[in-house]
Amino acid sequence: MTIAERTKRINAADLVAIDVHVHAMTVEKTQDGSTFGQSASKYFGADMADKGSEVLGAYYRERKMAAVIFSVDEYLSGSPFLGNDKVVEIAAASPDVLIPFASINPHRGKEGVEEAKRLVAGGAICGFKFHPPLQEFFANDRMAYPLYEVIAESGLPALFHTGHSGIGTRVRGGGGVRQKYGNPIYLDDIAVDFPDMPMIMAHPSFPWQDEAISVCLHKPQVYIDLSGWSPKYFSPLLIQYANTLLKDKMLFGSDFPVITPDRWLKDFETIGIKDEVRPLILKENAVRLFGLKNQTT
Repeated sequence: MTIAERTKRINAADLVAIDVHVHAMTVEKTQDGSTFGQSASKYFGADMADKGSEVLGAYYRERKMAAVIFSVDEYLSGSPFLGNDKVVEIAAASPDVLIPFASINPHRGKEGVEEAKRLVAGGAICGFKFHPPLQEFFANDRMAYPLYEVIAESGLPALFHTGHSGIGTRVRGGGGVRQKYGNPIYLDDIAVDFPDMPMIMAHPSFPWQDEAISVCLHKPQVYIDLSGWSPKYFSPLLIQYANTLLKDKMLFGSDFPVITPDRWLKDFETIGIKDEVRPLILKENAVRLFGLKNQTT
């Protein structure tokens, strides 16, 4: 089953944008005693704080957007993992706007591979999310290849965190997060070894922006999502390539709830992206990547 078949309830013609980077959330307590609800209320008020991701569909539908949602399977940060079945459940409640991605820590080995096979066979999951700094592995580690083989065979895309990790920033010892795992150059090996597996490099890859642009420019199945940073902080080099050679390979992503789509889009209006390129980044590149229908009737 293709990603287009898995997202058949989404009509791209009804959308103004597709946010390819949204964290599904929980109100459970983390190890440091904080809760999603405490931080979420700053963004969304009591409704989101009380209900967490259960209202994601309404939030994005109100904005005429679709969203790729996921929770990250990791133990380093102490953030609760919703579980892939819960992410599927949340998306199933709003199939017209939510696109569920799974997350499986490669350290889980054979058990993780079996879960990936089950999720692919289930027909709901539309891609996979990896976070090497939090999952503590280099993306080209052969340990992860059995997972990539399942994903590549399915034809679904894989999304990888790249660059600086906001999690752990200014915390003692960086919260244990090792930045080296975020270098996007390691994705080049995966792009060679799995040439038909669509790949998304998440975030402007500070401080390795040159490496990310090179990989994306060189490997036809690799894209960049622009989440996690306000566009007003994008480097001139990133803007240059977004306007030219990579205009068909850049994707809108917010990194919600860290950055809301409202704030991201407001700041996006202020930077030097060509008028003809803006709709490509905001929607059309994702429509093509995901094979979404774009019907006007």
